[in-house]
Amino acid sequence: MATEVSIPGRITSFRRDGLVFPVIDSGPISGEPVLLLHGWPQDSRSWHEVAELLNQAGYRTFAPDQRGASASASPRLRWQYRLGELAADVLSMIDQIGRPVHLVGHDWGSAAAWAAAIEGPDRLLSLTALSVPHPGAFARAILTSRQGLASWYMYFFQLPVVPELLLRTELFTRLLRGTGQPAQVARRDSARVRDRAIARGGLHWYRGMPFSSPRLLRGRVSVPTLQVWSDGDTAVLDTGIKLTRRYADGPYRLEVLPGVSHWIPEEAPEELTRLLVDHFGASAQAAGGR
Repeated sequence: MATEVSIPGRITSFRRDGLVFPVIDSGPISGEPVLLLHGWPQDSRSWHEVAELLNQAGYRTFAPDQRGASASASPRLRWQYRLGELAADVLSMIDQIGRPVHLVGHDWGSAAAWAAAIEGPDRLLSLTALSVPHPGAFARAILTSRQGLASWYMYFFQLPVVPELLLRTELFTRLLRGTGQPAQVARRDSARVRDRAIARGGLHWYRGMPFSSPRLLRGRVSVPTLQVWSDGDTAVLDTGIKLTRRYADGPYRLEVLPGVSHWIPEEAPEELTRLLVDHFGASAQAAGGR
């Protein structure tokens, strides 16, 4: 006898430990759920075009503002942003959705997605990581390649006060433009981090790194995984991407988008959506064959 799945109505927010995470829930209410995790310095709006395309393909999408990205979920202390907490947020969101999801992350959202896949593979139908490799692969790349230099901003963000001051200037907008971000998007994202709490929350993603469990650097991923990287990415180089396969025990696929910058969801939404739909379908076939 088939097991009935309870399908929740529209969700406007997720809750965990007193924090409230606003979420954009769109698409067919009975469609397979896709949880979309944004990176920094962005919020749920970065998924607008991809979500629309996935909705048209029959998927229900959830795009939350993650920890630190909204006034209602921005704790003050840096250790509260360690990777294990980000993963616990994601797994709690999936529990509130009420059934396993296709998990998709970009930038810091990818880091949270990798950690969630390590900690709770039973809650995932598939994993897609955009731009950022497995945490262990990224750590190795920082120590063994030019990634250590490309990640200069991670060290700078450990400083007190000074990074917050930078985020309030026009220089930060220009820095985003220099990474390939479209002008309109760079203005939007730089404007939102001029809010003191939002600025602190986003920077604490980086400041929480020393408090993260080494276990997550060693953790392996068993769910079907798609890694998408773009060769115009100046922040994340290819060494960590090449090392990521070592941490995948399940089906693994790497796709490289030529001529695309770090900001994949907004620069190449159609191509990305095609890859996602294909990956979701292949993951379903793999699950049916087990």
